[in-house]
Amino acid sequence: MEQVIGIVTGEMTPNTRVWSALAPALLITAYFVLGFLAFLVRCAVKGVPRDPETVQRGDSLLTGEFLRHYFFWVIHPLWTLVLRSGIPPTALTTLSALLGLGSGIAAAAGRFSLAGWLFIFSGICDTLDGRVARARGLATPWGAAIDSTLDRYTDSAILVGLAWYYRGEWVLLPVLLALVGGSLVPYVRARGEALGVSVKDGLAQRVDRVLYLGAGCALSPVIEALWFPANPHPMHWLAVASLCMLAVTSNYTAAGRLISVVRRLREAARAAAGASGEEAPARRRPRLAEKLSLNIVAAMVATGVDFLTVLLLVEKTGANPALATAGGCAVGAFVNFSLNRVVTFRSSSPTLPQIGRYLVVSVSSMLLNSGGVAVFALLPFIGYQVSWWLVRTAVFLLWNYPLHNSYVFDDELEKGHAV
Repeated sequence: MEQVIGIVTGEMTPNTRVWSALAPALLITAYFVLGFLAFLVRCAVKGVPRDPETVQRGDSLLTGEFLRHYFFWVIHPLWTLVLRSGIPPTALTTLSALLGLGSGIAAAAGRFSLAGWLFIFSGICDTLDGRVARARGLATPWGAAIDSTLDRYTDSAILVGLAWYYRGEWVLLPVLLALVGGSLVPYVRARGEALGVSVKDGLAQRVDRVLYLGAGCALSPVIEALWFPANPHPMHWLAVASLCMLAVTSNYTAAGRLISVVRRLREAARAAAGASGEEAPARRRPRLAEKLSLNIVAAMVATGVDFLTVLLLVEKTGANPALATAGGCAVGAFVNFSLNRVVTFRSSSPTLPQIGRYLVVSVSSMLLNSGGVAVFALLPFIGYQVSWWLVRTAVFLLWNYPLHNSYVFDDELEKGHAV
């Protein structure tokens, strides 16, 4: 009885923490392992049973199509039971949302095993509700809209709970990145479909997020109890690894889908222009990767020249370090401007207007960098070195390079002014 009370209140011994996480894992693992063996036999005899909805949802590198077909094959008995029970699909949608909300509360309270299993079962219920609705002929557009909206709340609930648990820790950053990326992945897909472009592939689709984050949270207490039994506020490193992976893969998937949408919309525009006899708009920057790489090299060379200039002025001429730094910045800026103009963008426009625009971008970049570091300073768990690199990278990719490409060294801009 004391162990039961401890499980409810969260005051568990290391041994209880291990078994509270392992008990459901062992039962579920046994079912899925035996199911996988049966699935392999079935594939060898009759071929892979292809699930139509899995094919429609696109590929994922994290799980793969084969494993997805296996998953839906192995839960088919559960789906059949739910279908024959007469449970309405709206009840499954509601149950999925409630389980997801419970997973967020459990994560905030530090009950990672409970949070992980609730999140996994929430995902299973979400998988079943749409299938049940379509099998019974009850699928409606408004039902799909409600289901998609509740999915966003469900996905966000556990991440909000984890954000609360990791408040004041560096892990809060990947939690927030995973939260943003997880919201952007379905948004970019929905926005693309609204524009007539379907994008479904990616590294981190919803099934992947549920599987890896749910399993990471569910099994993390085992590691913590075995290696860090005396820690009252464990880090749950397996969950941290899952969060970091999702922070990267979800945002990578969102960015990849956005690039795919933009590329296909441009191709459609060129095809439409060609069909109407109009001249298709040419791509202004056909070698984006090459120019971005050259822009990075130019910045690195300029930084090196800047440093060497300061070193020479101070060591050889005895100049004041502050004045030498100003001189180094001027020389580095000249080198950066020249390399980008001649090598990176191969611009032939007048130099003086470009110098003016270059100064505008450089000054605004300085303000953005200093302001970004100042904002990160409000988060004491993120060191200034990390914030410096994060801000520098973001400003370079989102501000410096785009403006160098389409504003400072854009020959078309000068032609527009001439007209």
